[in-house]
Amino acid sequence: MLPLHDLLDAEVLIGSGFVRGRLNLSLFPDDLDRWSHALDVLATGRDVCWMDNNRSPEIRVQAFNEEHETPAVSVEDVARSGISVFLPLCLEAGWIDDQRQLLQMVRRQWPSEVLQTSPGAYEWRR
Repeated sequence: MLPLHDLLDAEVLIGSGFVRGRLNLSLFPDDLDRWSHALDVLATGRDVCWMDNNRSPEIRVQAFNEEHETPAVSVEDVARSGISVFLPLCLEAGWIDDQRQLLQMVRRQWPSEVLQTSPGAYEWRR
């Protein structure tokens, strides 16, 4: 992929009765592939870490947090802001399937500006 093209600007919104936050991200197509894999892992009841790539904040999702008896998420933006947040979640049944549907929708709308014509060669889409 041609650097700095075909990126998707996104926001992670975090909110509870106590804390609200907004996290801006630039996503590559492989970030969505990793989120798809993370959803598969969560569906088996295991914990996941997404976006642990040194360019984005680390997002961890616990399938089940024993202390709170719910799923939970933690976001750590140590490199940029030094902030970290942990939130127990109240999720409805089927939330993983809902996430998969949203992921498909994002993939259909992905901003594709360049085309790789051969290894290392790119041209603008028309």
